[in-house]
Amino acid sequence: MHWRRLDAEAHLGYRKGKRGGVWLVRWRNHHEGGNYKQAPIGITNDINDRPADGILTFEQAVRTAREAVARARTEAAAQAAGPAPTVRSAVEAYVKDRDARERRRTGRDVQSDAGTKLRRYLLGQEKRGNQEAMDAAPLASVHLHALNEADLIVWREGLPADLKVTTKQRFVNDLKAALNAAWPRLSADRKKLNPAFLAIVKAGFKAERIDDDDLSVARDNQILTDEKVGAILQAACEVDQEQGFDGDLYRIIVCLAATGARYAQVRRMRVGDAQVSARRLMLPGSYKGRGGNSGSDPVPVGDDVIEVLSPAIVGRPSDAPLFERWIHEQEPGGIAWKKSERGPWKRAELARPWKAIRERAGMPEVIPYALRHSSIVRGLRKGLPIQQVAKLHNTSVKMIERHYAKYIATALEDLARAAVVSLVPRRDGNVVSMRKRA
Repeated sequence: MHWRRLDAEAHLGYRKGKRGGVWLVRWRNHHEGGNYKQAPIGITNDINDRPADGILTFEQAVRTAREAVARARTEAAAQAAGPAPTVRSAVEAYVKDRDARERRRTGRDVQSDAGTKLRRYLLGQEKRGNQEAMDAAPLASVHLHALNEADLIVWREGLPADLKVTTKQRFVNDLKAALNAAWPRLSADRKKLNPAFLAIVKAGFKAERIDDDDLSVARDNQILTDEKVGAILQAACEVDQEQGFDGDLYRIIVCLAATGARYAQVRRMRVGDAQVSARRLMLPGSYKGRGGNSGSDPVPVGDDVIEVLSPAIVGRPSDAPLFERWIHEQEPGGIAWKKSERGPWKRAELARPWKAIRERAGMPEVIPYALRHSSIVRGLRKGLPIQQVAKLHNTSVKMIERHYAKYIATALEDLARAAVVSLVPRRDGNVVSMRKRA
C-alpha cells in the first residue's frame, strides 16, 4: 500500500494487484471513536497518465477521493446531529407554510396549488376522484445532505411526457422553492446540509429552453382584437343571465378585460379599490416573485366599466370584497340547490362558466389569460412606454420584452413611421431641373 496525503485526516491510497492497481481513500471518522474508515474509489491507470473509460489517472483519483471524503463527512455530521432531513420533509414543510399563507389570505381552510402539484408528482397520493393513485418519486426519500444534481435531473426527466414544457417548469419552480426554503430553515444546524446545497439545486433546476416559435404561435392565438374582446363580454353577459349569476360573472369578466389583471388579483379587490370619481381601479399586487408583491397599482378605466361595476360598489363597505357570487347549498333531504349566502370568488370557480362563455362566443380555444395578453399588446400598440405597460400589468420590463418582443418592434416601427416627413421635392411647375437651369 502507498498513501498520499489529501488533508490532515484523509489520504489517497494505491495498491498494486496481479491484474492491476486500485485506488482507495481513507479518512478519520470522529463520530465513531476517531478510527479511520476506508473505501475503494476506482481502478488505476498503470500504463500511462491519460484518461480512459473505467480507470482513473492520479489527478482523477485525487478529485474523486476528495469528493468521497466530503460526502462521508457531511453524512456523518448529519446523522450525528439527529434525523437527517429528506426532500420529502423539506417539501412538506414548504407546503405547510404555503397552506398557512393561503388560509391567512382567504380566511378559509384551503390548500395551496403548490401542495396539490407536488403531492401528485413527487410525494405521491391516493386515488382521488378520476385521478389514479400515484406512487412517491424516488427523489422524495433522498436525504438533503446526499442530494446531487443527477437526482434532480432524473426527477425532472421523469415527469409525464404529455405535460407542456411550461407546465413542467411550474412544477420545477415549486420544488426549487421548497428546497431553497430548507436552507434558511436549517440555518441553526448547517451540518445537516451539504455546503454546496444551494449550488446543486440551482444546477439541477437550470431553466429548460422553451421553443420560441411554438410559444409565439400559442400566444398569437390568444391575442384578441377589440371586436373579439367585445364578443367575449357579450357572451359573458348572456351566460350570466342564463345561469343566474345576477351580474356577478359579467362584472368580473369586464374587470379582467379592462385591466389585463390576473384572476388572482381581481378576486382580491375590495370595494374601496374602485375609485369612481377618478375612473380608476387599484389592483392588488400579485403573489408572484420572491417575497410577494405588496401595495396596489392604479389602472385607469372608462365610464362604461365604472357603470358595470356600480351595483357592486354603491352602498357597500369599502373593505368588502368587490367581486362576490352566490354560494349554493343543497336543500335538506332533497337534490335541489338553493342560494344560501354571498362570498368572494374562489380559485377555480371561473373555469366552468368560462367554458360556456367561449362556446357562446365561438372561440373554443380562448383562455381567460387571453384578456391579459390582449391588454398588454393593446398598450404597446397604443404607444405606451414599455415601463408603463409593465407597471399597469404588475410585471417586469424583462418579461414584457421576452414574451412580447414582436409586438414591441411593430409598435416602435409605427411610432417611427409617424415621424416620417417628405424630404424629396415634388416635380411640379416650381421645380426646375439642374440641367435646364444651366
